[in-house]
Amino acid sequence: MTRLSAAFTRGPALVTFVTAGDPSVAATPAILDAMVAGGADVIELGMPFTDPMADGPAIQAANIRSLAAGITTAQVFALARDFRARHPSVPLVLMGYANPMLRRGPDWFATACAEAGVDGVICVDVPPEEDDALGVALRGAGVASIRLATPTTDARRLPAVLAGAGGFLYYVSVAGITGLQQAAQASIADAVARLKASTDLPVAVGFGIRTPAQAAEVARVADGVVVGSAIVDLVAQHGAAAAEPVRAYVATLSAAVRGATKDQAA
Repeated sequence: MTRLSAAFTRGPALVTFVTAGDPSVAATPAILDAMVAGGADVIELGMPFTDPMADGPAIQAANIRSLAAGITTAQVFALARDFRARHPSVPLVLMGYANPMLRRGPDWFATACAEAGVDGVICVDVPPEEDDALGVALRGAGVASIRLATPTTDARRLPAVLAGAGGFLYYVSVAGITGLQQAAQASIADAVARLKASTDLPVAVGFGIRTPAQAAEVARVADGVVVGSAIVDLVAQHGAAAAEPVRAYVATLSAAVRGATKDQAA
């Protein structure tokens, strides 16, 4: 059993996101540790990019802050290696865009992920139909290629999305950018049921989830809940002192997700 698969066996998993190097490379480890301390089951570490087209204003601004501070790909992998040394059993996923991942070639990137202890990669702008651009190399290195499904992923395209997918399926619950809106609960429940009928992978739902109540609602129907922009907002607000506010906030989400699991079982 991999670290990722184990994270989803204990009930709905809380997946939390932060941008590497925001507000600084030096401050990022404490924020990552805070998410683990708060109860996150899976950590997503964003790779900064100049044109994060799928992300809303909060994560766009985080990318700009990190790049302005001089973050490098080498530093992202150093953060990952150090995280793995501190947290040997917590899954770590890199999320980002093709340019930073592929500029030295897919084999180099996949090997670097494996050597750093990265469990999975979400590449937002490489479609599944172009799996040979990155997915083949990732799987060859033992790293999951985590795919995205959206409200517009119909029955004809879903098999292509699932082919070669690993770790979990990330359901983007709104057709838009991160952080600005949340889908209706009924539409999320219907979408998760449809996806789970087609795959054995856990289905985690993200985009627009900000409050413990929203996290609990999603946890009642999905295998995982993804929260990103709200955490990035805390980092923007508190800067180098963000670790404790992030821990406290993630703890409220974790409690809500665990509580939803109990409600479902009752």
